[in-house]
Amino acid sequence: MKRVKINVSKIDRSAIYEGKNGKYLDLVLWDNKDGVDQYGNDGFVTQDIGKERRLAGEKGEILGNWKDVDRDKPQQSQQSTSRVVPFEDQSDIPF
Repeated sequence: MKRVKINVSKIDRSAIYEGKNGKYLDLVLWDNKDGVDQYGNDGFVTQDIGKERRLAGEKGEILGNWKDVDRDKPQQSQQSTSRVVPFEDQSDIPF
């Protein structure tokens, strides 16, 4: 799970757009270049300002940070539930 914290007062409201089910804001999660920072953040969050503004050299405002809160949890091993029967033991198959 990733947890994001943003400063909503920094949002460029002109980039909020009306969608089918409400108003939307596109965000981008960036990884920190040097890994996890001193506060445990894995990266930062910027506002996506759209292709035109990006091509014009503009950058989205940094709104906050994100962290992977499951980073230190051990990965669950994936166990197979299928049973493989060795070839020698297949003599009771009726075909």
